[in-house]
Amino acid sequence: MTVADPMTAQQTLRIALGDYPHTAALKRNEIRSDRVALDFAGITPVYKAFAEMVRKTAYDVSEMAVVTFLQAKSYGKPLVLMPCVMLGRFQHGTLLYNSERGRLSLKDLEGRRVGVRSYTQTTGTWLRGHLQNDYGVDIYRVKWVNFEDAHILEYRDPPFVERAADGKVLLKMVQDGELDAGIFGAELPTDPRLKSVIEDPEAETRRWRAEHGVVPLNHMVCVTQSLSRAKPELVREVYRMLKQSKQAAGLPKPGEIDFHPFGVEACRPALRMIIDYAVQQKLIPRPFTVDELFDDTTRALG
Repeated sequence: MTVADPMTAQQTLRIALGDYPHTAALKRNEIRSDRVALDFAGITPVYKAFAEMVRKTAYDVSEMAVVTFLQAKSYGKPLVLMPCVMLGRFQHGTLLYNSERGRLSLKDLEGRRVGVRSYTQTTGTWLRGHLQNDYGVDIYRVKWVNFEDAHILEYRDPPFVERAADGKVLLKMVQDGELDAGIFGAELPTDPRLKSVIEDPEAETRRWRAEHGVVPLNHMVCVTQSLSRAKPELVREVYRMLKQSKQAAGLPKPGEIDFHPFGVEACRPALRMIIDYAVQQKLIPRPFTVDELFDDTTRALG
């Protein structure tokens, strides 16, 4: 897939990345390289690129949901993780219910219907991990309802996961009471009736971070195994460019949390935790070590 330009000796790499402050300089071509030219795929939202990458290796480099990558690794897909985070966030405020229909507490969740875009969604994995490990909710007694297949075609949802009927929409089902609650992603709905099942999620986030010292990672970056093996210098150059673009955005701001860590050691605690959660939730058949997710080239980055 890489293409050499004989006039410049650059290699053109096809890449799928979301639009963020920390990718803006890169996408504006302000981060230059005499080795690599980046051909950006225009895909919005970026998660639509994930299936193309894991099913067809459609790109040389792609942003990738962490759980999707873990599943890709489980099924032998020829991809390698890079230790650079494109999206990280705390998840305690993502589980919402319609307060007009009465209070819904954590202890009420067992036996209730809870929607999530996909059972394999990384946000849902983090949130269910919190429910099970921090709040004692039996997540296998919750009636999970999803709306999309996993990006990995080989994966099948567990029997306790139900598919919503065609045409149903997560937000409307929560609003109308067809679902007792729903897990929402980065753009939370603005309906004032919708409240967090986890009370005072900001305080819970602070408590959880103080206890674990972890920032949940949602999206990282992966490259094809063939590129990493044949052209490791190009992988190192892409990493440099991504890191420089983050620096150009001035992130993290002084005194603020780094939601986009770079380097294996910076990512290790969150990766170890999400691996454990994925095994608990039957998303992957066995645990990986963090180092297994990288190869010799990407493990040395940072």
